[in-house]
Amino acid sequence: MRLLDDTYTFAATGPRLHDDWAHDVLAVMHRSVDDPRGWLRLDGDRANDARDTWPAYPFDPPAASGLRARLHPLAADAAAGALAVMAEEWQAEPAPVRTRPDRDRVLADARTLLGRYGPGARHWTNAVAAAGAEPPDFVAAGLAGTRSHAFATGAYVNGLDLFEDLGLIAVGAHEVGVFWSFGAY
Repeated sequence: MRLLDDTYTFAATGPRLHDDWAHDVLAVMHRSVDDPRGWLRLDGDRANDARDTWPAYPFDPPAASGLRARLHPLAADAAAGALAVMAEEWQAEPAPVRTRPDRDRVLADARTLLGRYGPGARHWTNAVAAAGAEPPDFVAAGLAGTRSHAFATGAYVNGLDLFEDLGLIAVGAHEVGVFWSFGAY
């Protein structure tokens, strides 16, 4: 909660039920599964009436067969950095994580949260920078200018446009975690 509660983020975990974890990730995005441990989820849109039209709102995810085409693998350190920068605001961040006096605590919180998925967990992101040979430094870059393969709906709903999104998926042996930050106007 301390890490992501002040920003427009989605953070939820679901069970790993399929060999192809993309099905499990979509179940979390569609909110059709509960957290196996009963932990809180951050989901300000769970009761949003936009879900009557777009069941996964604010997501507009592809089918499971196309999910991986929008994702890139991340090493654990880069995944922690991606999760840490989700604590930033997209448009007007007065204190990016890289300049905060509590930078190390924010990164420690991110590592602790990802530790839930076990030491063998794999991580994926929709950030374009992760497709390169060098692992991205999300903390140095911050959210501003982070390009990604969109998973957010492009629909104008309830006076809100979503323009940017940064996602992180953690895939463990028994659970999948979905963490997403949205930039809205």
